[in-house]
Amino acid sequence: MTPAIRIENLAKNFGSTAAIRGVSLEVPAGRVLGLLGPNGAGKTTLVRMVATLIRPDSGRILVHGHDVVREAARVRPLIGLTGQYASVDEDISGWENLYLIARLFNLRGRKARARADEMLERFSLTEAGKRPVGGYSGGMRRRLDLAASLTGDPRVLVLDEPTTGLDPHSRNSLWAEVNRLAGQGTTVLLTTQYMEEAEALADALVVIDSGRVIASGSTAELRARLGGQMLRIQPEEPGDLARIYQALLTAGHTEATVMADEGRLHLPLTGGGSQLTAVVRTLGEADIPLASLDTHIPSLDEVFLKLTGPAAREPVAARSAA
Repeated sequence: MTPAIRIENLAKNFGSTAAIRGVSLEVPAGRVLGLLGPNGAGKTTLVRMVATLIRPDSGRILVHGHDVVREAARVRPLIGLTGQYASVDEDISGWENLYLIARLFNLRGRKARARADEMLERFSLTEAGKRPVGGYSGGMRRRLDLAASLTGDPRVLVLDEPTTGLDPHSRNSLWAEVNRLAGQGTTVLLTTQYMEEAEALADALVVIDSGRVIASGSTAELRARLGGQMLRIQPEEPGDLARIYQALLTAGHTEATVMADEGRLHLPLTGGGSQLTAVVRTLGEADIPLASLDTHIPSLDEVFLKLTGPAAREPVAARSAA
């Protein structure tokens, strides 16, 4: 099956700055791909190229088999785009915004009016539909912006940090709509800095930094890069960290790490329940008072920080200079 989005060895420079460096990825039809990365990683540049707003310097992008450069006129009707900030016209009403978009999609007269009414109702904006958008709250504008993106019934929806600045209620409403669209077969390319959002919506994740893809996979696969389940051991007295470490080392648990700033030790549990039982036995025999002992699965935030932190970026910079 042809993927909804295929990106092959994509590159884009702005003067001497390389924004995208050889990115390749695919998004299957009807799936949600979360695109993660720190500020300046190249996420917005990438989605703007997918949406035909800027041209790549090299490589290519196909949307349902159509090249975004050579066949831009065929690609644009397939795509809905919601950027980081609401792009609706504040001087006219919400209904007029949606009617205008419907007319641009060649819906005429009665059909365009019906489509505007339908989208207002779908996003709970009917009551405010006749008021100027300048008086809308941030959440209402965001919902109107998403409604405008969906007026043309796109097969691919591109969301560039769609919940920035939204309150939890508005954010949850937008999440519900994205999940509903995905359930109906719409392909979604989502950029976000909120790990909770990526985990709630995305079927798969791609992490981009310094214009390169540095990791990809499911949430579980990315978490596994930090070693999976972790045992955290905290003594009552910080001075006992060294004693616990030595006891574990002697018992063969050589992957233990002292986290002095946290006042505890971390031990990857690669051996499952039998290893956990052995560790508890070792700690009991050492007779060192403990403040806490718990297992922990790395969060997506921890994975993100590990992948894109200063220590992870240094090799990327070195490779770029090579």
